[in-house]
Amino acid sequence: MTSLSIDLAAERAPTRTRSVGRRSKPLATVVVLIATLVVLVFMVYPAAYILYGSFKPAGGMLGETSAFTLANYRRIFASGFLIFTINSLVICLSATTVSTAISVCAAYVFSRFRFRGRRALFGAVLFGQVFPWIVLVNPLFVAFAKWNLTNSYAGMIFCYTAFTIPFSVYMLTGYLATVPRSLDEAATIDGASRLQIVWRIVLPIMLPGIVATATYAFLLCWTEYLFALAFLTQTEMKTLPLGLYQFFGDDRVDWGAVMAASAIATLPTLVLFMPLQKRLTSGLAAGAVK
Repeated sequence: MTSLSIDLAAERAPTRTRSVGRRSKPLATVVVLIATLVVLVFMVYPAAYILYGSFKPAGGMLGETSAFTLANYRRIFASGFLIFTINSLVICLSATTVSTAISVCAAYVFSRFRFRGRRALFGAVLFGQVFPWIVLVNPLFVAFAKWNLTNSYAGMIFCYTAFTIPFSVYMLTGYLATVPRSLDEAATIDGASRLQIVWRIVLPIMLPGIVATATYAFLLCWTEYLFALAFLTQTEMKTLPLGLYQFFGDDRVDWGAVMAASAIATLPTLVLFMPLQKRLTSGLAAGAVK
C-alpha cells in the first residue's frame, strides 16, 4: 500500500510541475505586455502631445480649454516656414545622397581590398565620428566667406556630407562583412567588371544597409542646428531648425507656433522612411556585425 502511494505521488509530480509552468507563462506574458505598454506610452506621448498642442491657440499649455484651431499652422506658414522646410529638404536629401554614394564606394574598398595603410585609413575615418566638428566653425566660416559659400546650398551640403560620412562608412563596412566574397569571385569568373559587380550584385544585397545608413544620415542633417546658424544668415536660406527657433522670444514663447512647427518637422521623416521600416531594422542589425 505504501509503495502504491509513492508511485501515484511520483506520477502526479510532473503533472503539477507542468501545470505550474503553464500558469507562470501567462503571468510572464502579462508582465512583458505591461512593460511594453509603459515604454510605448513614454515614447508616443510627446509626439501625441505635440500634435494635440498644434491645434490649440496656446499650444495646449497650462490647462488650456479653448477650441481646436488651424491658426497656428496659418501663422507659421505666413512667417515663411514652408521655405525653411524646402531648404532643409533640398540640403538634407542632397547631402544624404552624396554621402551615401561615397560611403558605399569606401566601404566596398575597405571590405574587399587589402592594401598598405588600410587599418590606419579606416581608423582615421572612424575618428571623424568622435571628432568635435563644432571647432571647425570659425575656419570654415572664413573659407566659405572667401569662396562665397555662405548662404548657399553648396556650402551646407558640403558640411553635412563631411560629418555624415564616417558613421556611414562604418555601418556599410560592417554590413558588407556579411556579404560573401564568393559572390564577387563568381561574377569575376563570369567576366563581370568591378563596376558591374558593385552595381548588379553588391548593391541589391546591401540595400537594407544602405537604407539604414541613409536614414541615419538624413536625420542627422535634418536636426543639425549649429552649422546652419553659422553659415545661413539670410532669412530665405534658413533651414527648419532655425525657423523653429524664431518662435522663441526673449521674454515670451509662442507655444502654439512651436507645436505646429514641430509637428510639421516630423512629417518628412515619417513620409520618407516609414515605408522602409523593415529594411531599416534589418540593415541596422546586420550593420552592427563587423
